[in-house]
Amino acid sequence: MQDQPRVAIIGVTGFIGRGLPGLLAAEGFACTGISRSGGGVIEGIDRWQTPAALDPAGHHAVINLAGEPIDRRWTEDSRRRFHESRVGVTNRLVETLRALPAGSRPKVLVNASAVGIYGDRGDELLTETSAPGDGYLAELCREWEAAAIAAEDLGVRVVRPRIGVVLGRGGPAFEKLRLVFKAGLGGRLGSGLQWMPWVHLADLRAALVHAVVSASLTGAANCTAPQPERNGDFTRKLARALHRPALLPVPGFALKLALGGFGGALLAGQRALPAALREDGFRFRYPTLESALAELLEGSDRPPGGP
Repeated sequence: MQDQPRVAIIGVTGFIGRGLPGLLAAEGFACTGISRSGGGVIEGIDRWQTPAALDPAGHHAVINLAGEPIDRRWTEDSRRRFHESRVGVTNRLVETLRALPAGSRPKVLVNASAVGIYGDRGDELLTETSAPGDGYLAELCREWEAAAIAAEDLGVRVVRPRIGVVLGRGGPAFEKLRLVFKAGLGGRLGSGLQWMPWVHLADLRAALVHAVVSASLTGAANCTAPQPERNGDFTRKLARALHRPALLPVPGFALKLALGGFGGALLAGQRALPAALREDGFRFRYPTLESALAELLEGSDRPPGGP
């Protein structure tokens, strides 16, 4: 409907994005899908654009979830693609907003980021006021967020969701873990003492919608469950939920040897807490790992990527 406020979603065909239009529709929004293919069938999308022809004029919000997956070896070419798909896309998006008349610019930009911005911080409690850390991922996320923050000069409210490890049926992280542990091959990574800032897919999608709807939420927002887990505890709880042992720890040197920089990232920890979301009134459906696993492992015949 023409009278409905409209949200453009970059990355709507991805694992996180494809569940957003239905949630936004329930809040009274129409949705424009942004896809290189320029079309498709996703419930809640009634208009499509390509990134090259992106025109967010008159939209209430833009959600940008673009970003090449990093769960692979970090070669020179892959690092270039990581940067382009995050910083490059965000820079071009902000320049598109800059070219619009002030009155037709979106009021909100929800631009994805990641908890990797904190680097490896041991047992330190990390909220949105904590300083960025060191290392490749932290630097990439700093550039990513800086590109998005530039939209604030245009009068746009910018929310930067710092996303943790997303646990969702059909998702890359959860399905890989589930298959390995079901085969009885699971175990902690390295010492297992590093913190894992995880989040259930349903809570992440709800948080992104909350960022669009809530005019009081701005700036960085850790999109992580209120109760992070050490890798060793995460491992034991997942193994228990699957009724399997967790007896095969993966030495840290082996991870680094097999996966290079990404292997090192798996050994890094962020004890990130969702302070900004909770202070803004957001409530998690799955605040504990036990509640998340109970939902994810129930009804294995449900469609991948479901809520």
